Amino acid sequence: MAEWIVAGSTEKSPGNGTGVREAAGVEPFADILVRHGLSLVRGRVHTLQVGTGYLCNLRCRHCHLEAGPDREEIMSRETMAAVIAFADRFSFPVVDITGGAPELVPDLPFLIEGLAPLAPRLMLRTNLSALSGAGRESLLALCATHRVVLVASFPSTNPSQADAQRGAGATETAIAVLKRLNAAGYGVEGTGLELDLVSNPAGAFLPVSQDSAERKFRHDLHRKWGVAFNRLYTFANVPLGRFRMWLLRTGNYERYLKMLADGFNPSAVDGLMCRTLLSISWDGFLYDCDFNLAAGRPAAGLKVHVSDIPELPPPGAPIAVGEYCYACTAGSGFT
Repeated sequence: MAEWIVAGSTEKSPGNGTGVREAAGVEPFADILVRHGLSLVRGRVHTLQVGTGYLCNLRCRHCHLEAGPDREEIMSRETMAAVIAFADRFSFPVVDITGGAPELVPDLPFLIEGLAPLAPRLMLRTNLSALSGAGRESLLALCATHRVVLVASFPSTNPSQADAQRGAGATETAIAVLKRLNAAGYGVEGTGLELDLVSNPAGAFLPVSQDSAERKFRHDLHRKWGVAFNRLYTFANVPLGRFRMWLLRTGNYERYLKMLADGFNPSAVDGLMCRTLLSISWDGFLYDCDFNLAAGRPAAGLKVHVSDIPELPPPGAPIAVGEYCYACTAGSGFT
């Protein structure tokens, strides 16, 4: 069982936990928190993030999980049942189903049907292309029935930029799926079916302002393809997994880390998602966030299964940090 430790008045740097050196010239993330008189500790948990596995039909360059078609790790029905029981015990206002591509997990409908009555806001992340094809109609109908919020990855309204990140033809497929979602009521005002988009930069640079990006996406998608959506979120790419390997291979790793560190925003720390979120891996173990999961750093330093957790971590419990956390605190941050 997990034993949650509440942070005291002093804080030691836990290191980066990734098995690699810190980038030269970049202050350790734990140290910059101390220098600003900050600590990254938990508030009250209200979001449960469920990682259904690493299987994906795409092999995106920016993926911090190294998801792809050759990955076999997916959540079993037994683990899904344990996750549903966990959500029932603790009544999370928000549940966020993610992957990989959750649509490719055979028992996803079981998970949705089990979580929908428990979570006032149930979200499903999609890369859109995994929703293409007639075989996904029943899944879309299930999502609409349970008012599941769809959060769709859509890197750019410029097809060449988006295809460079996701593969040739990805934009064309994504637009076709967005049109199908609009036809089903998703993203259309007054239907109550929410369709949000997420955009990550195509390379080793920071995202533009979220407000300006949303205005551009709304204008471009409507003008070019007649597509509507509710909200757009812009996030920096996290230097883990495949994106980290790409940065190292192209000689951009240290430059990118320095860019993130130079963009550190102390005001973003208080609203970071990891303060109010718990992440469950495909095999049912607890992490502070999806990025600590990718870095192999379980919550409280212990690999504890969701079925063995007697209580949620209390406010004040510490959160493991590494240099990749700079991606979450650059500019507006992951809030």
